[in-house]
Amino acid sequence: MAEEIKGRIHSIESFGAVDGPGIRFLVFLKGCNMRCMYCHNVDTWDPNTDNLKTADEILEMAERYRNYWGEKGGITVSGGEPLLQIDFLIDLFKKAKERGIHTNIDTAGQPFTKEQPWFSKFEELMKYTDMLMLDIKHIDPEVHKKLTGVPNANIQEMFRYLDEINKPIWIRHVLVPGYTDVDEYLEKTRDFIHSLHNVRRVEVLPYHSLGVHKFKELGIPYKLEGVESPTSERVRHAKELLEFNLDK
Repeated sequence: MAEEIKGRIHSIESFGAVDGPGIRFLVFLKGCNMRCMYCHNVDTWDPNTDNLKTADEILEMAERYRNYWGEKGGITVSGGEPLLQIDFLIDLFKKAKERGIHTNIDTAGQPFTKEQPWFSKFEELMKYTDMLMLDIKHIDPEVHKKLTGVPNANIQEMFRYLDEINKPIWIRHVLVPGYTDVDEYLEKTRDFIHSLHNVRRVEVLPYHSLGVHKFKELGIPYKLEGVESPTSERVRHAKELLEFNLDK
């Protein structure tokens, strides 16, 4: 008998109101290969954890709150980077769909590749995934690598693949002064978004430094020290360029 797959869990929240449609049961997984300068979940980078759970254990917890979800709610898996645990995600979402639960992945897309066997697993996962929430960290390849530590060519490839299969996505873009809060980059980001046909919502999130204490607690240098949140005028400008909501 095959050993049951277990997810490396960072934390669980029973009542998420901004992590997909309706009210969501949130599962945060451990492990991430990106090193985003403004990360507010830096404590999820390390994949090691003593908190291991099976898909059935997660779903039994989730269903206790099902009455609060309404017609649109369900489960959102975030991180960290959930796609690093793709075997667990397949098991979780397949069983969730058997129970009629709406499924959503909150991902930055960094693990995406069309190389096998990973891509076949991703295709399988998409059979049980209702939607994804995707970050555009930065549209420019060089600045993306500076901001996150990794390139973005494969991430943009994932956007295009999801467009090909018409998988609904929400896009979020963090407005960071000096990095993403530049008109040239905002306009290129807008053009990229408009080239896609599966986008249901775009949200601009102003940069904040609320996660700095986690960097300090873990002894990790915070590279955006001194960077202020964007002004209300710049936030409004970015929202006018990028935001829309078709998924009402």
